[in-house]
Amino acid sequence: MVQEFDKVGVVGLGAMGAGIAEVFARAGFSVTGVEIDAAAVGLGRDRVHRSLDKAVSKGKLTDSERDSIIDRVVFSAEREDLADADFVVEAVPERIEIKRDVFADLDRVCPPGTILATNTSSLSVTEIAALTGRSDKVVGLHFFNPAPVMKLVEVVSTVGASSGTLEVAAEVAKRIGKTPVVVPDRAGFVANALLVPYINDAINVYERRIASREEIDTAITKTAGLPMGPLTLADLVGLDVCLAVMDVLWEEFRDPRCAATPLLRRMVAAGLLGRKSGRGFYDHTGADNPAEEPPDGRVARIVRDREGDFDLADLLLDPHIDDAMRMISDAYASDRDVDTAMRFGCGYPKGPAELLVERGATRVARTLRDAGSLGIRPPRTPAPLVTDMLSNATGTK
Repeated sequence: MVQEFDKVGVVGLGAMGAGIAEVFARAGFSVTGVEIDAAAVGLGRDRVHRSLDKAVSKGKLTDSERDSIIDRVVFSAEREDLADADFVVEAVPERIEIKRDVFADLDRVCPPGTILATNTSSLSVTEIAALTGRSDKVVGLHFFNPAPVMKLVEVVSTVGASSGTLEVAAEVAKRIGKTPVVVPDRAGFVANALLVPYINDAINVYERRIASREEIDTAITKTAGLPMGPLTLADLVGLDVCLAVMDVLWEEFRDPRCAATPLLRRMVAAGLLGRKSGRGFYDHTGADNPAEEPPDGRVARIVRDREGDFDLADLLLDPHIDDAMRMISDAYASDRDVDTAMRFGCGYPKGPAELLVERGATRVARTLRDAGSLGIRPPRTPAPLVTDMLSNATGTK
């Protein structure tokens, strides 16, 4: 079925939408990119052109390839121009009232057979599908920023989506050069449900003066080989985005693990959003970021001196691994899908399941136990898969 159509629409040409439009055009689709008015259309067009020009300057595209891609994109301020689209991706801001307006229009304008996809990262795809008269043809298609670079696409099903719709969405993801992970509709899907609580954990460690920002970031990059530490990542993602995801996770699961740490909420209230605002945990205005003095409180000394038989990297990484094992234990996603999502969506060199094998279930369980006994975080029983690995290792039943 994928081979039978080539007309794709993208609604919303901000950073994500423009990147999505570019990805489809690069793959040979005819794309109609739609924005709210002429000024927004111009900004969206500029984003696509700048991205392609940058690819040419880096030798990743030739001038003629860039020109061919540009020729495949039509920019418009009229949603009616999507009347012949076979597949439409919505990429407007994460506000349900905006999406309600978009999907009502798409349901009216597009032919009955058109598949409608939402790029939402935090809202319920099921709720969005219910805004239309074609819930069987609505799916989540969650890209990662920057869309032309990141390889993961989370394909999110709903209770009403047909198997044919999911198959087409997954095949479309492959055709545009992405690696799809297909999961049911659940808050945060895979990547955000694992990544953002891990970032929140690091903020909590910083807020409680257990370690400095440099100690936190260095512990993770050195131990796990991640491209950046969690506080640097929080500034890149945007603290407002992190807070929004945490609130969605809390609303769905009501698990203390999903409660946003007070410092995150206060920094957002103060407008300290990270790179987008110029300041977050670090200064991004070009000013120096002098290293902070390591804190010297009791818990900080315990962690630094390994009195609890775990170090800072354990404290940050092992609960993150346990979260992933809970997701797999719940049969929400397979170990392969979880590792794929974190590797291709978040730049991990190894996925959480791989890290568990490498670090060992005993180490993860010990960190959860000791962190709870020291009052660093609420006591927590390891995920069933971690417990099973412990039992297998000791030969118990």
